[in-house]
Amino acid sequence: MKVLLVNGSPHKEGCTYTALLEVSSALNENNVDTDVFWIGSKPLSGCIACKTCVKKHTCVFDDKVNEFLDLAGEYDGFVFGTPVHWGGATGAITSFLDRAFYADFCGGGNRFLLKPAGLAISARRAGTTATWDQMNKYFGLMQMPIITSRYWNMVHGTTPEEVRKDAEGMQIMRILGKNMAWFLKCKEAGVKAGIALPEQETISFTNFIRE
Repeated sequence: MKVLLVNGSPHKEGCTYTALLEVSSALNENNVDTDVFWIGSKPLSGCIACKTCVKKHTCVFDDKVNEFLDLAGEYDGFVFGTPVHWGGATGAITSFLDRAFYADFCGGGNRFLLKPAGLAISARRAGTTATWDQMNKYFGLMQMPIITSRYWNMVHGTTPEEVRKDAEGMQIMRILGKNMAWFLKCKEAGVKAGIALPEQETISFTNFIRE
């Protein structure tokens, strides 16, 4: 079993990375392999709704989003990390997820279907609960079971050193890793026991305004 931890911070080894490492440590201790994917610090365009992904199965912009999509199918679960900017998730991680998930959805990639997703939020002080609500909507739309911890998945600090001093935050990250590992093992045991994944229906779109 493998989990990909996605660092949505512009700082490669900052506070968000520190939180993800704590999740990773707990996963590794429970025999789940991990890798970290950094979305980078270069500007990421938002989705332009061109629908090229319907045919290409990847995004029209060939950047970190497509690099991630090339890897995603190999993993059994994901943990996405983001700092809080202006009271919410960063523009980079939301643009990243807008395009990655839309390209997968429109292209029928099923890279994320019924794979668990967790969240690690880093903030100096506030905005974490708004970010929690914002980010989890992505996972719900993609049919990804949301893995929780014993509290909202957040750490506080302005430096990695300060984050490591947030004893409760670090514990929350470890519990998140343990819960993710447990879910993955249960899913694997169910498949081995012959419990098939739910049959997918053709999606029905009902718009609010009709002619």
